[in-house]
Amino acid sequence: MGTHVIKMPDIGEGIAEVELSQWHVKVGDLVVEDQVLADVMTDKAMVDIPSPVHGKVIALGGQPGEVMAVGSVLISIEVEGAGNLKESDNPAPVAAKETPVAPKVEAVVESKPAAPRTTPVCQGPMVAREANERPLASPAVRKHALDLGIQLRLVRGSGPAGRVLHEDLEAYLAQGQSNASAPVAAAYAQRNDEEQIQVIGMRRKIAQRMQDATQRAAHFSYVEEIDVTAIEELRAHLNEKHGASRGKLTLLPFLVRALVVALRDFPQMNARYDDEAQVITRLGAVHVGVATQSDVGLMVPVVRHAEARSLWDSAAEIARLATAARNGKASRDELSGSTITLTSLGALGGIVSTPVLNLPEVAIVGVNKIVERPMVVKGQVVIRKMMNLSSSFDHRVVDGMDAALFIQAIRGLLEQPATLFVE
Repeated sequence: MGTHVIKMPDIGEGIAEVELSQWHVKVGDLVVEDQVLADVMTDKAMVDIPSPVHGKVIALGGQPGEVMAVGSVLISIEVEGAGNLKESDNPAPVAAKETPVAPKVEAVVESKPAAPRTTPVCQGPMVAREANERPLASPAVRKHALDLGIQLRLVRGSGPAGRVLHEDLEAYLAQGQSNASAPVAAAYAQRNDEEQIQVIGMRRKIAQRMQDATQRAAHFSYVEEIDVTAIEELRAHLNEKHGASRGKLTLLPFLVRALVVALRDFPQMNARYDDEAQVITRLGAVHVGVATQSDVGLMVPVVRHAEARSLWDSAAEIARLATAARNGKASRDELSGSTITLTSLGALGGIVSTPVLNLPEVAIVGVNKIVERPMVVKGQVVIRKMMNLSSSFDHRVVDGMDAALFIQAIRGLLEQPATLFVE
């Protein structure tokens, strides 16, 4: 038997050290070639480290949250034969999972598919939480729970930091049915326990990114109410006529189109601000970042050259990127380089929000939910579908009047949808 030492790989771009985010193995585990051993976090990406060998884990080189130098010992594996104790071929990073931290970075890290991971299954049909304790879950999971009639605070989460996943809802239903006699009183038992969760890895990068954005940019928000009755009627008509052959349209591709058209008159919104160099770069290409919630945190995949895409092309690209981001398969290139960001919480969008800028961009357009309201139209009270746009801007670059006029231009385009396609 011998020992194979795996060192922290050189991920590129001159990175000298990375943060060890999570171990997927422990001492004593048997591993196979290409099995994911650990996640490491650079300033720009979460990267999976695979095993190049079969063997047994005999030592781990660090703890989650620890910053490790490139070339330091990551893990030691007992293998058949002489092993590689003195030197190890650095394994190639696998399946880069980007965060919305570095819109400037355009390079793509070469990768190979990571070995499939096993999702932990909930142990027991329910878990008690304090009445005011908000369980961690993505908007999609919250909506799924609402549709299933499940109280999220009763579901044990198996994701990072106890986040509730779709699989946990299914496990809760399955185990709840097999344990139907479990006392309901358990959900109301008093609790005095505490849990400390270390902020590391992707969550730390997101926190740093949000803090940096709010400290460096002079945020201001502007909210405008929009009558989306006409655009919703058009969307329903197009889906009925072309949905089977071209795919269903959501509101997002219409919003992307409205951004593209409005930016022709407001190019200062499609820009990046380098506050260290004191340079504003306005771009002709419209690369729209679409904020997407995943089980590991907020990610911003980018619809590139939205100015050259049709409604269905935009819709297909948004769907493809969102799926890749949620599955952790989006590449570095797909998660960087945006020039303006669109964010939406869908059905959970609320009435008003104050989105945080995706630096170095200077504008982010936030979409709130659509609600039916009585409105006065030509002297008559009628029911209309209304929606707010809650958008934020960098006041160092964007004047308040320009921001208001920009959002009002989007409003005009959406309320008169034919103007979206008039050249």
